[in-house]
Amino acid sequence: MLEARNLTRRYGDFTAVRGISFTVQEGEILGILGPNGAGKTTTLRMLTGFLPPSEGDVQVAGHDLASAPLAARRQIGYLPENVAIYPEMRVEEYLRYRARLQGLSGGEARRSIAEVLDRCLIADVRRQLVGTLSKGYRQRVGLAAAILHKPRVVVLDEPTVGLDPKQIIAIRELIRELGQSHTILLSTHILPEVELLCDRVLIIDQGQIQDQGTPQSLRERWRGNSRIFLTLADDPAAAENAITALPGVVSLERDPTVQGRWILEGSRDVDLRAPLFHLAVERDWVLLELAEEKASLEDIFVRLTTQETTTSETTAAPDGSEATEVAS
Repeated sequence: MLEARNLTRRYGDFTAVRGISFTVQEGEILGILGPNGAGKTTTLRMLTGFLPPSEGDVQVAGHDLASAPLAARRQIGYLPENVAIYPEMRVEEYLRYRARLQGLSGGEARRSIAEVLDRCLIADVRRQLVGTLSKGYRQRVGLAAAILHKPRVVVLDEPTVGLDPKQIIAIRELIRELGQSHTILLSTHILPEVELLCDRVLIIDQGQIQDQGTPQSLRERWRGNSRIFLTLADDPAAAENAITALPGVVSLERDPTVQGRWILEGSRDVDLRAPLFHLAVERDWVLLELAEEKASLEDIFVRLTTQETTTSETTAAPDGSEATEVAS
């Protein structure tokens, strides 16, 4: 559905994005994960045609974004981080304006507006001034405008940033519902968002893809040695020697915060839970806890993004385009 090939963007001597290539399949929700200044927003701008790449090209639903920009952009709905909507317009009035920009006829516009008002749960504020809405409702209006022309690809840049917890839940539910009928690119640095919503993840840092895959495949690839928590009642005296004698045990230490609890490090190729269970049965130990700590996306993210810049990518662009960004 969407393919990026060798995307690169330079600002003078500064290279914001370096040779990024990936594909997004139809119906997939792809998360683009990275710290502030990693190159996420610059990448999305190139994917949506708001910023020409210094090198590389983008294909959207079979259309080349450079040689057939109108055909390609008709297939894209874009919700930037800073939604550009007009506060003096009423919600429905703004959507009619956006429908005209998208070239929808009168009948098409009416049908699409009615659909997105319902789908984005903003029908109850359709006659309200945009400037009086909460940020959560403004995000919904921006998302409604982005899907008004029924694009096949929806690109969302930090859609939940600055929202309160209830608003975040509402927007996430809406994204999940949109994922049933659209291909979605979701840029974020909020790790639970990726876990909850995304089929696949790109981790970007310093303008390059550091790794990619499903959340599960990334955890498997980066889990390292296993870590197991074992708690025994009565803290048997012979436990330490017996446990360290098991094949695959790399290290063993007591947890000073819990009586009778041990923390084991085991070889990544050995599952120690079954041998530990059988050992407890053989020694007549009372087993209170036997749990393996799973590698999290947070662990992987920290390993892959070791250098975070203090300036955001919005200030890196000398052309000042971030300040005047318009939704599409």
